[in-house]
Amino acid sequence: MFDFTPGPEPIDPTPQVEAHLTAAFGEPTGRAGVTFVGADRIEVLRFGPDTEGVLRYATVGMSRAPMADPAAALADPVAGPRAELVLSVRGGHDSVLRPLAVLGATPQVEGLVIAPGASLDLGGPLWEGGAFHAVLVAEPGGLVVDLPLPAPADPVRFFPLLPMTPAEAAWKRAQGAEALQEKWLRHATDLRDPDRRAVPLG
Repeated sequence: MFDFTPGPEPIDPTPQVEAHLTAAFGEPTGRAGVTFVGADRIEVLRFGPDTEGVLRYATVGMSRAPMADPAAALADPVAGPRAELVLSVRGGHDSVLRPLAVLGATPQVEGLVIAPGASLDLGGPLWEGGAFHAVLVAEPGGLVVDLPLPAPADPVRFFPLLPMTPAEAAWKRAQGAEALQEKWLRHATDLRDPDRRAVPLG
């Protein structure tokens, strides 16, 4: 006989995600929402500035569904990695809201599984007049701790995004994420500075 027992119902953690971000950064000071064809709506919340003048921009809605391996025959509606993105910019640039929402929609639109060390390329400036066209996905857990969800769902992880100049993005493709991060560390690079130049890559 066939077993037609229904599987677990999909869950929507977005209310918990927003509450989790608010607990980490305080009440949002702005928000925008973008809807893409073939994808769920992505909200981007702005928090801050903090005492150092840094604003945080965070996606809400990317974790609505688990990221699925595009090679998988059938995507699990509950289990699987879930993520949101967080970008920190000194002084803030609100024109980043739509590009960040575009990045948040890539798992649904392009079937990507975003993980630390990955590069995400926008093909244009991260914000108006900016020198950064790509970001490096950093390790989660530093800015915002993981958000646990009821089993069998995986926790939501909050990935910091580190802006890269075109030269840095090309160097990272050739040398790897760890090598670029070592360069940044060696030169004490302030990755939250919207006006910084590319780190010396020689």
